Amino acid sequence: MASHLNQPHFQNPEKAREYLERIQWPNGPVCPHCGVIGDHYQIAAKTENGARPGLWKCKDCREQFTVTVGTVFERSKIPLNVWLEAVHFLCSSKKGMSSHQLHRTLGVTYKTAWFMTHRIRKAMEIRSMEPMGGSGKIVEADETYWGTNAVGKRNKRVGRKITGGAEKMKIVSLIERDGKARSFHVRNVNAKTLAPILRGQIAPETHLMTDEARAYITIGGEFRKHSTVTHGQGEYARGIAHVNTAESFFNILKRGLIGTYHQVGEQHLQRYVSEFDFRYNNRTALGVTDAQRTDNALKGIGGKRLTYRRTHAQ
Repeated sequence: MASHLNQPHFQNPEKAREYLERIQWPNGPVCPHCGVIGDHYQIAAKTENGARPGLWKCKDCREQFTVTVGTVFERSKIPLNVWLEAVHFLCSSKKGMSSHQLHRTLGVTYKTAWFMTHRIRKAMEIRSMEPMGGSGKIVEADETYWGTNAVGKRNKRVGRKITGGAEKMKIVSLIERDGKARSFHVRNVNAKTLAPILRGQIAPETHLMTDEARAYITIGGEFRKHSTVTHGQGEYARGIAHVNTAESFFNILKRGLIGTYHQVGEQHLQRYVSEFDFRYNNRTALGVTDAQRTDNALKGIGGKRLTYRRTHAQ
């Protein structure tokens, strides 16, 4: 079987541009300035003003554009085929790929690789989301902690009963059984924080599964049914009542954060958990191949500009 990286769009910048145009513009070129579809003409590559290949002009607003304008690739000096390689590596590695590994593999500087990975994670973010669950469906809600405690020891366990847990970064995940995941970096794990997330992300007709945390008790009554397991008494499953799917997700997340990324700043954590959400939501068990996962990430690059300065913002 030939390697995926032997495909023309991974080897040649022009082939990469054509490949990206097919993904971004399945119904014809779309002007990122005014949104008009198809009513454009391509400017010849060899002109007096030195127009580059893939340059279009909108017949409506008269603005020029390429397939990368208004995307996370805009104004990048990195060849498009190298960008596609980076997306493929990040999408096909179950626990992610560090910027150091990427910079060695692609032959770019570490700073460039670091910025590339954050742009790719931005592309993986989901913006418009339908409510999870629904009638006859189960959604598990659970939280985990990441970072160091007061004495600087790294937390390598999942759970709230860790000394110094209040000082760690907190992640809440919603996992639909046999479905998708949505994770959120939150400041605090309490009813005030969790209630808006659960109300906004889960359909009221859903069967909600949580552990015994008090933060879920009140909001749990707003769903069709709320089942809990008592971890404090050694109970981890009672029939269909469990949060083991969420715990399994956290295992992959923690292995990636600990073994691949090592250090993750709080201002960047949401992008990292969005990366793990994306791979989980496009996993092999749902019939998604590595190539399809890469294409799905490329479909999300539009309207998500990320400048170097903004990567350091909360």
